[in-house]
Amino acid sequence: MFESLWPLCRVPRDLNEVLSIRAGAECDPSQVGIDPLAPDWIWQAAEQLYASGAHPAVSLCVRRRGRVLLDRTLGHAAGNAPGDPPGGPLIPATVETPICLFSASKPVTAIVLHLLEEQGRLHADDPVAEYIPEFARHGKHTITIRHMLNHRAGVPNPAPGTLDDLDVLRDPRTIIEVLCDLEPLWRPGHRLAYHAVTAGFLLAEIVRRVTGDDIRTVLAREILDPLGFRWMNFGVAPADVALVAENAVTGPAALPPASTLVRRALGLDLETVTRFSNDPRFLCSIFPSANVIATADEACAFFEMLRRHGELDGTRVLDRRTVMRAIGEQGGFEPDLTLILPFRYSMGFMLGAEWFSLYGPHTTEAFGHLGLSNIIVWADPARDVSGALLTSGKPLVYPEIFYLWETMRRIGTACPRDGQAA
Repeated sequence: MFESLWPLCRVPRDLNEVLSIRAGAECDPSQVGIDPLAPDWIWQAAEQLYASGAHPAVSLCVRRRGRVLLDRTLGHAAGNAPGDPPGGPLIPATVETPICLFSASKPVTAIVLHLLEEQGRLHADDPVAEYIPEFARHGKHTITIRHMLNHRAGVPNPAPGTLDDLDVLRDPRTIIEVLCDLEPLWRPGHRLAYHAVTAGFLLAEIVRRVTGDDIRTVLAREILDPLGFRWMNFGVAPADVALVAENAVTGPAALPPASTLVRRALGLDLETVTRFSNDPRFLCSIFPSANVIATADEACAFFEMLRRHGELDGTRVLDRRTVMRAIGEQGGFEPDLTLILPFRYSMGFMLGAEWFSLYGPHTTEAFGHLGLSNIIVWADPARDVSGALLTSGKPLVYPEIFYLWETMRRIGTACPRDGQAA
């Protein structure tokens, strides 16, 4: 019997055994200008991603012209990670299973800052030190909120040891103190380098000092509660921890230089990050750059709201101009010194491109974000599409990652841009 060279999940021969489809949710494709065979064609790529064994759970939700085209989940929420005993208890993943978005949380943090700007309570070009005076140390007084949102603040990496103990999340003031003591690597605005951890905590602290409430409270009050969301916030209540899909280390071991980049950006190795992400201290805390918990349906609905410029199902939570400001390009297509790949950024979002794009080819108007390691949330206004592809395995590089890209490509192909034939 073939044994993999790296840890993988067990995949049943019949994927229908682990399939969940939201009853009555998926529309007739012809009603939204889609070939009737397209949803199954898209889903076949997602099935191949799951069949790689790299993910205990794969969940996909896609909306087209505001209607749900796909809302399906494969796999297990717990019990089928590499190392789990065969024959042990298995908890199925369903369309109701929430999954941690990791860095795909960053647009949510950004939107709260943009909302406060809409309310006149701050401005993107205000210095961070105007709200957190101690941040001005070591010449950081000219770093602005905009620099933080577009990854040009010059403080991309946390100090070693900052997050070694999850108990630190119970007192974020300790993290803020460490971040305030960072020395910038270059002058603000000079270079693009993804701020995987640092910016989120500082932006959330600005929210707290401006409003008197933590970012979780503000997000719920201003956006999630009016829209009727169950999840899509930073962390969960202790009673909900058991409902969240467990993340798993899978795939080939991360080796240099990739492992070095991960440790430098996150302050921890990939295995430790994955283990920490299942800990109640992480799941119940506020980790502004990495622990929004959501179902694929709600993550997709959040981006559908953004695609519709701040309105969803008749409820407006953001001004149209606020969304346009949030997704406007900042700085062009250039190499990211943290990710070592070229990206386009707005103030809080990764933007699409013509060829090299998270969202498939010819997606210059798309905006969204990547999450560790195979998570993508996005909207593509040119195609009237919003979506969320969530996974619970944490491989870094593995052969079947092709099917992640292929899923995105098929969505873009099935949902043509304005003026294109289906």
